[in-house]
Amino acid sequence: MARNLRWVLLIVAVSYLVSSLEASEGDADPLYKSCVDQCQKTGCVGDNCFQHCKFSADGKAIDGPWYMQEPLYLRWKQWDCQSDCQYECMMTREEERRRNGEKPTKYFGKWPLKHVYGIQEPVSVAFSALDLAIQFHGWVSYFILVYYNLPLQPNRKTYYEYNGLLHIYATIVMNSLFWSGVCHSRDVELTERLDYSSATLLAGYSLILAIFRSFSIHDQSAKIMVTVPILAVVATHILYLNFYNLDEGLHRKVIFGIGAVEIVVWGLWAALTSHPSKWKLRAFFVSSIFIMCIRMLDFPPYKGYVDAHALWRAAGIPLSYLWWSFVRDDAVFRTTVHLKKSK
Repeated sequence: MARNLRWVLLIVAVSYLVSSLEASEGDADPLYKSCVDQCQKTGCVGDNCFQHCKFSADGKAIDGPWYMQEPLYLRWKQWDCQSDCQYECMMTREEERRRNGEKPTKYFGKWPLKHVYGIQEPVSVAFSALDLAIQFHGWVSYFILVYYNLPLQPNRKTYYEYNGLLHIYATIVMNSLFWSGVCHSRDVELTERLDYSSATLLAGYSLILAIFRSFSIHDQSAKIMVTVPILAVVATHILYLNFYNLDEGLHRKVIFGIGAVEIVVWGLWAALTSHPSKWKLRAFFVSSIFIMCIRMLDFPPYKGYVDAHALWRAAGIPLSYLWWSFVRDDAVFRTTVHLKKSK
């Protein structure tokens, strides 16, 4: 009974943390609304006036010649008069709240973050780019190891049976980090769809890879039995987000759910395996739990730049390095095992 109660309390706590991410009240502030309305009429907030308020929705200059049209490389970000006014009014209201000793509040479900050269979340973009570089470095070092430093079979294939899966994983994870960086740079519906879809694909494929490696699944029919239901969930969620409802709250719950199952799988293997690099696997398991806890945090951005999401992105960088370090060790271990068997 006590054990069941602990599980119930854990589920309630997680649900509370997830739901708290969705709160919003700043955009309902009458002073904020009044500021945005006035800005859209005048094109200015105080002494700050905006170039986008001189352009129509299709990027054409109002009362200006054709060569005054906004460049295409700027139009993709979809900055317009309304978004400029919303940002400047948000920053103005937050400065007023700070001077009055009030706490920061959310706008449209998100904390107010300072922009840098039009980039909405500069710190998260920087950490996503750095994580992408670490993933690329890890993949290249793994590629060199298995194809140039370890023995190959007579048909030039590697002895490491998970080689193909890891190349696919590298492509998926780098694609996900790329679109994450783009979405943090400018959060519009298109970039959100690409970011959420890529993250869902990565979560599903990571779970498949975890099950295959942890349980040493080599039988083709067993692989199909594992892969099909997971891909069905992933495909259903992606289709739901893109063609029915781009629900951020639901997306986070799905990602957390898949991620939790993956962590359990790695944890079981880490606890039972006699792998020579089991300490790295256990460190990866513990770090994954820590990072998931960070992802559930929700606090106002420090100095207007570093929020919980940026902190989560930063925490993922050493985990990426640790992951590829373990993969290289695993490739050496499995290759050695196969070579011993072949003698």
